[in-house]
Amino acid sequence: MFVHTVFFWLRHPESQDDHQALRAGLEALKSIADITTVYVGTPAETRRPVIDHSYDFALTLVFSDKAAHDAYQVHPGHLTFVETCSHLWERVQIYDAVG
Repeated sequence: MFVHTVFFWLRHPESQDDHQALRAGLEALKSIADITTVYVGTPAETRRPVIDHSYDFALTLVFSDKAAHDAYQVHPGHLTFVETCSHLWERVQIYDAVG
């Protein structure tokens, strides 16, 4: 299993249009066949010193293996997402894990 988790910080977090556009772009990734599981979310209302809730959206993708992840990285749907949505964020942080 290969887990790809991405956190996004919007360039204009006050903009509901930007929130909706990024969510729509993230949701569109669900159609990519190489992905086993997709989760799109926003920070939970948990507040403890060890929790970073500064991001605007989280994306967690689960793949069967690294090869499926690598195929996703060059998939036209993923490339379109980056092309059409990258202007919306000011920061992206990625964590990959194998299990």
